[in-house]
Amino acid sequence: MNLLDKLEKRFHRFSIPNLTYILIAGQVLLFSLDKLKIIPLEYFVLIGSKVMEGEVWRLATFLFIPIPQNIIFAVFVWYLYFLYGSALESSWGTFKYNVYIFISYFLTLGISFIMPGVPLTNAYLYLTVFFAFAYLYPDFTLYIFFILPVKIKWLAIVLGALYLLTLITGDWTTRFLILVSLANFILFFGKDILLRIKQGKRKMEFDIKNIKDEKKPFHVCYTCGANDIDNPDMHFRYCDDCNDKCYCENHINTHVCTKE
Repeated sequence: MNLLDKLEKRFHRFSIPNLTYILIAGQVLLFSLDKLKIIPLEYFVLIGSKVMEGEVWRLATFLFIPIPQNIIFAVFVWYLYFLYGSALESSWGTFKYNVYIFISYFLTLGISFIMPGVPLTNAYLYLTVFFAFAYLYPDFTLYIFFILPVKIKWLAIVLGALYLLTLITGDWTTRFLILVSLANFILFFGKDILLRIKQGKRKMEFDIKNIKDEKKPFHVCYTCGANDIDNPDMHFRYCDDCNDKCYCENHINTHVCTKE
């Protein structure tokens, strides 16, 4: 039993069921409040300095800030998050799914106090849910805007490349957000990824060895060294009286037989 299983056995009663529904409902609420000009989204963004001034609600409400500001894009993103989050909670169970979300959540809170004047986004946190789903279900076909079919593993590779590019070229705030948002993915899948890399390396070495073996000649003349690869049309024979030594057609009848 690993550490996560032990924690689940002890703290399962504190897990939040249907966390995906709660997060989506919160985003719908904040989106509506902003579009109806009741409360702007700026009041909910995670800013460490504002939290230290007493606006403690930001510690939770930043999770509910909708990433797209356009209603069509927002609905599409909510649908995708519902799909990914529900599948992960069903696959892992409520506790492990909670842990996956809250690892990035608490690390993001830490960044907010390290950089208290910088507004932080939840976009990278939610993207890790996508990466987890893509890793577990790589052949799942996603219909972008319900029209264009694409296997989710290819979309994950593209987004992963963009992640890497942003990590290299972005500012330090963005870099920290990417790293802390990926922490949960690494903790959950890092060991399995390393194992797959090792298995892939062994398979590649095995395949290379087979390729090399395929290039080795099967027949080699004992007298002159001619072989069936360099001379594919040449005939080879074996002498029973010479311990089955191989001879090409030019030397099978001229060799000196030493019967043992």
